[in-house]
Amino acid sequence: MTIKEYAADVNLSVAEILKKCNDLGIEVQSGDDELTDEEIISLDNAINLIVEEESFEEEETIDEVVDAIVESSNITKNINITDKKQKLKKKKDQNDSKDYSYLKKEMYKNKNKLMKNSKDDSVILFKDGMSVGDLALELNVSGTDIIKKLMTLGLMLSLNQPIDFDNAEIVALEYHKTLKREETQDVSNFEEYEIVDDEANLVARPPIVTIMGHVDHGKTTLLDYIRHSHIAQQEFGGITQHIGAYQIDYNGNKITFIDTPGHAAFTEMRARGASVTDIVIIIVAADDGVMPQTKEAVDHALSAKVPIIVAVNKIDKPDANPERIRTEMADCNITPEEWGGNVPFINISAQTGEGIDKLLETILAISEMAELKANPKRYAVGSVIESRQDKNIGGIASLLILNGTLRLGDPIVVGTTYGKIRTMRNDLGEAIIEAGPGMPVEITGLSDNPSAGDKFMAFETEKEAKEVAEKRAIHAKESKYKKNVISLDDLFSKINSGQKEINVVLKADVRGSEEAVKNSLLKINVEGVKVNVIRSGIGTITESDVVLANASNAIIIGFNVSPTHTTKEIAKEYNVDIRLYTIIYKCIEEIELAMKGMLDPEYVEKVLGNAEIRRIFKFSKVGNIAGSYVLDGLIKNGAKVRLIRDGVILYDGTIQSIQREKDSVKEVKKGFECGITLDNFSDIKVGDILECYEMVEVRNA
Repeated sequence: MTIKEYAADVNLSVAEILKKCNDLGIEVQSGDDELTDEEIISLDNAINLIVEEESFEEEETIDEVVDAIVESSNITKNINITDKKQKLKKKKDQNDSKDYSYLKKEMYKNKNKLMKNSKDDSVILFKDGMSVGDLALELNVSGTDIIKKLMTLGLMLSLNQPIDFDNAEIVALEYHKTLKREETQDVSNFEEYEIVDDEANLVARPPIVTIMGHVDHGKTTLLDYIRHSHIAQQEFGGITQHIGAYQIDYNGNKITFIDTPGHAAFTEMRARGASVTDIVIIIVAADDGVMPQTKEAVDHALSAKVPIIVAVNKIDKPDANPERIRTEMADCNITPEEWGGNVPFINISAQTGEGIDKLLETILAISEMAELKANPKRYAVGSVIESRQDKNIGGIASLLILNGTLRLGDPIVVGTTYGKIRTMRNDLGEAIIEAGPGMPVEITGLSDNPSAGDKFMAFETEKEAKEVAEKRAIHAKESKYKKNVISLDDLFSKINSGQKEINVVLKADVRGSEEAVKNSLLKINVEGVKVNVIRSGIGTITESDVVLANASNAIIIGFNVSPTHTTKEIAKEYNVDIRLYTIIYKCIEEIELAMKGMLDPEYVEKVLGNAEIRRIFKFSKVGNIAGSYVLDGLIKNGAKVRLIRDGVILYDGTIQSIQREKDSVKEVKKGFECGITLDNFSDIKVGDILECYEMVEVRNA
């Protein structure tokens, strides 16, 4: 780190840092001089970063806790000091505290901040007031070239003149770059941020595994066997029953298991944005077969889009039939590897331990292929497994760290609550100072009890954490968002009781639309029949949605979204009805009529063909013309058309004109190129899909 970089990091001028270096005897001459790790620590201590924005009393309390932990005999071996191959020694006197001071410094050392999205070389950020010269720099081309391209568009601009977004976008496309408007970062909404890390800081992290299956098929027995056989008996503590997760060490590799109470909890964690599971193990009893909860587990695992392992348990039983399990699971769209599928099937006995080693080896093999990595050098982010209230201690939360390192004393925001890590224990019940990626911990210090699935993030200062928590609380109050998760368990019980329901899988383009349509559907009042939204979400309709709809006899409603061609084919195969809408009242009207048994549609939609936009031509008199390639079917002039971008419908209107070379044509078939102009719409981009369709009248016999 240079003097300049350090000065920026601590919000001081280069001159102030140089003066401080001179006072400390650090030999530097300019802002470009490099600082060693020891010199950085000396500067940090001199500037008093450790106690910055913290009260003396608070820091003293943490010091006492750290001292107590460090001086305990069982903690020394559990501490891993980042980037230092040294072990913590007991604090005997002032002269022996160097390692301890370094550890504390590492605990409070400034880490990389959370960033919203990965830096994409193909994406250029457009900033307000951007000049032609600025655009040239971003594109890494000469300003003269940019000016020439602008002249072809009829624009005479100099390097210092500003350029608007639309014209800058056209120029960027010429260089195969995508232009996006610069967004202001709001760290309070950290659930929607993607962590960006330097590749040099990434290390392998343990895989996180969830086991699901039907009641009495051996989930608990399997967890108990793995836990007891791969953790030394004398180290095994009683905290696991509370923490909700634990780690094992298998052949020098760590594996984290989440012990969830059931599929509903798994769904709730996913619905709250906690996509923490890397691998799902579906356990099936070889003497019982695929049961309702087994199918439910399959649906949840498929919708989570994570690798699946099927553990065929109880093979030690006389009536065990593992081949029958493979056949039944294949009927649930889970095809074994030995049958040409991609799902490993492992025969095991959770009682005798047969096949357990092979199961663990398979987990490690899948995680190795997935290249699971994390950065221990940043502030921690992760999810809540569960929380509880202790009358003596107060709020206790079990956390799973997905990235970064969580340290004793770190300010933390969870959901809409915040606090400071006062105590931290691992899954063995041992007090620890820090915990890295993939590790489950139990902490105290939060002002309130969070919910399972809530995401958390650690911050540099308690002040920052408090501000973020307050902002999140305001947002939560304004949105008044209430989740109503309905599991397949509920569905089965209601159907068996004789209650008539129309089951719906709902997908929308944005969260607001999802909530509006969902609430409208649930308010439909038809005697004897009700709407049951078994899954709702945002984004394009996926294969997982079709699978769940098939398993629960549901229809799929898409609001301003469209399924891919592959998804449509799978829907046909499973005979799943997909209905697409762009107007809420039409959707509600149709569903209500169907509930009343009155729905008699006069028209059905027929897709004529699809085309991909590959170039954009801009003309002042005509507007934007989509240079397109017909992928399938045909594109017809004057027909209805949808413009789809990343699965979301942005336009539903009419084709104004189609051109082949310089001639206007009535239609263009598969494999040919053409220029397409849309009626009253010009916000087109390369990669957009144009879906041409017509409404065909249905004549009743």
